Amino acid sequence: MRITLQQIRVFAAVARHGNLTAAAAALYLTKGAVSQSLQQLESHLDTPLFDRVHPRLQLNQQGRRLLPMADELIERVGDIEHLFGQRADNLGALHIGASQTIGNYLLPHLLAEQGVNQHQSTQVTVTNTQNLCQMLMNFELDMALIEGQHTYQELVTTPWIQDTMIMIAAVDHPLTQRQSLSLDDLNHQVWVLREAASGSRQQFERRVRPELQQIDSVLELSSLESVLLAVERGLGISFISNLAAQDKLSMGRIRALNITQRFPRQLHLVWHKQKYLTGRLQFFCEFLQQWGASQGQSSSPE
Repeated sequence: MRITLQQIRVFAAVARHGNLTAAAAALYLTKGAVSQSLQQLESHLDTPLFDRVHPRLQLNQQGRRLLPMADELIERVGDIEHLFGQRADNLGALHIGASQTIGNYLLPHLLAEQGVNQHQSTQVTVTNTQNLCQMLMNFELDMALIEGQHTYQELVTTPWIQDTMIMIAAVDHPLTQRQSLSLDDLNHQVWVLREAASGSRQQFERRVRPELQQIDSVLELSSLESVLLAVERGLGISFISNLAAQDKLSMGRIRALNITQRFPRQLHLVWHKQKYLTGRLQFFCEFLQQWGASQGQSSSPE
């Protein structure tokens, strides 16, 4: 059996893009060369790796088994290339995901603190926790920083830092005049909330909604900025990360409600168990853990 690195790279590219044309463009090869390499690999392995569903090529069960091994092989070769010769100072590319609070309000500061040379080849995907976990399951991300919960046993989940959820309202909302509020005082309110797959919505459904007897209505929005703006304009109250609300709170555009109960939550680092941790990925994870420790945060594994 003579499997070549190019055949493995072609397979991984076709798996990512779903068709020969896009894979060829990504690899700077002709469509014919990509087709030939894929046919040779399937011949060597004596099994098809894709279901041909025109116009796409979809991974079958054997292809899904091969993909994490192919990714690891490609990344190990990349590590070898980056360790030696003129490219020794280049730590390689990194594709990370972040849920919206982390991606919009924390990650840019972390990348800046890490240093320009260390994140020149970093791609960041910002979306909700559910989407990030699905992307990790499909090996579309190297790792993710999430704020919600997941049920995937295939993912390694490590506690990172603590965040706090707070209640916010418009500056002239009647509840802002109260010196102390309990969750009972939040009945019969209009709520402005993120979509169901988001980490903050999960926190609301688990920790707040069960304590409320009556919710007048819910305005559901798909971004933190739209939630904050809707609260500022008096459309309702919200349950949101303190990290996300800090700028508008400091400018006096919204107010935090004086709730007697506190709502801490754990943020996590997540990656697939079968994901090969490249030198760049290990370096970035160590940086994140050290940063968390410098903030007085616990980072012991779950």
